[in-house]
Amino acid sequence: MSTESAFKWSYRIENIVATVILEHELDVDHIETTLPEFVYKPEQFPGIVFHIDKPRATALIFKSGKMVVTGTKSVAQLVEAVKKILKILSRHGIEIRGRPRVQVQNIVAGGDLHAYVNLEKAAYYLEDSMYEPEQFPGLIFRMRDPRVVLLVFSSGKMVITGAKEEREVERAVKQIAEKLWSTGCIVGPREEELE
Repeated sequence: MSTESAFKWSYRIENIVATVILEHELDVDHIETTLPEFVYKPEQFPGIVFHIDKPRATALIFKSGKMVVTGTKSVAQLVEAVKKILKILSRHGIEIRGRPRVQVQNIVAGGDLHAYVNLEKAAYYLEDSMYEPEQFPGLIFRMRDPRVVLLVFSSGKMVITGAKEEREVERAVKQIAEKLWSTGCIVGPREEELE
């Protein structure tokens, strides 16, 4: 019986953090006076904070021409958000030269094995893992390939962080699920999974 038919697993991307690098500096004072919906309080934070709704994202815009964009749930949404932010800036007379470089820094996702996990047993079988239940209720597993960190809880729920591509999240969840299944660390389905 294949592991996929024996149990199910799932994941959902919750947040993508990316940097956007322009080839030139930005006049943040001009941006702030031209676009009042941009929040700029240099005494508190050196960048402009700007929120957009569709897709939902927040951009931190710095004088250096760098931006940090967070809040999207896919790379496609990230690209759409960056285009929208740059279009808004251009429409208000802020010159954008060259092609921006967009680089994903971190993808945060939630995962679910839909079954209980024996974390003590998992800590024994998983190299590069740490489980100190008195300090933290989950097992911390540093996966080498893909290079991500998984927080695995006894409920079978997980947090995955450190991925740079969406497919790395899927690979990580599939690999941990197969490893936990093959070593007998998956104890059985949660009650709601039986209904």
